Amino acid sequence: MSLVLRNWEPYNLLREFDNVLSNRVQDGIWSPKVNIVENEKGYTISAELPGVSKDDIDIDLKDNTLSIKGEKKVKTKDETENYIRVESSYGKFERSFNVSDDIDRNSVNASFKDGVLTLVLNKKEESKPKQIKVEVK
Repeated sequence: MSLVLRNWEPYNLLREFDNVLSNRVQDGIWSPKVNIVENEKGYTISAELPGVSKDDIDIDLKDNTLSIKGEKKVKTKDETENYIRVESSYGKFERSFNVSDDIDRNSVNASFKDGVLTLVLNKKEESKPKQIKVEVK
C-alpha cells in the first residue's frame, strides 16, 4: 500500500503558515519589513519597499501614531509570458508605530532611495541625554 499526495507542494503550505504567523498579508494589505534604530539623537525607521514609487507612499504622524501607507502597483502581465510563480507582494501596504512624546514632530525627515524608505525622528532637546562632569575639589 502506498500513499500518494496529489497537487501538494510543501512550499505553498510553509508560505501560507508563514503569512499567518507574521501577519504579512491580512485582508489584502501587506506589511513591509522595517528596521528601527535608536541613538542619542533620535530614531531611524527603515522600511523595505522594493518596486514602490515614492509618489505611492503616504506618511502621517497624528497624535502618537506614525503611519506608512501606500500601494505597490501590479506589473501588467504579458500574455505571451507564462508565470510559474509570483512571490512579490502587490496591492496596498500599511505599517503603524506608536511614538513617544519625546519626538520633535517638527523635525521628522523622510528619504527614499533604492527601494528603502528612511524616516528620521529626532528627539526633543530636553529628551536627549546630557553628560554632567564631576569636579574634584
